[in-house]
Amino acid sequence: MPNLINISEAASLALHGLVLIAKNQPLRMNVKVLAEGLNASQTHLAKVFQNLSKAGLVRSLRGPAGGFELNRPAEEITFLEIYEIIEGKIILGTCPFGKIHCVFTSCMFDYELNRISEDIYNTFKKIKLSDFSKVREKE
Repeated sequence: MPNLINISEAASLALHGLVLIAKNQPLRMNVKVLAEGLNASQTHLAKVFQNLSKAGLVRSLRGPAGGFELNRPAEEITFLEIYEIIEGKIILGTCPFGKIHCVFTSCMFDYELNRISEDIYNTFKKIKLSDFSKVREKE
């Protein structure tokens, strides 16, 4: 069934992985443990976490007690920040369908769809990683 809002697999892995790390602090979690917990590919997850590390959201430590840990408190990390690290900077006010040229002189969808996009953007900016880390996992 289609969803109105679609989050890519990479963004989903980033968010879910960061929630697991936040919930298990001060323990560090390595890619193998995260991949098992998320039922995900270790290779894909490693690539996602490499991006999060480059952006300074997490740091990784090597060794037997190594793994990933948050670089900042979960209360300071927003859904929007995570999303933009994975997907790229969001640009508001552009064509909601990603078109450069339109067959109409003015966009008939522009106002409403851009308003909705702005609402989603502002909601993503308000949601903190700590909000998700309060959610219980399945038993």
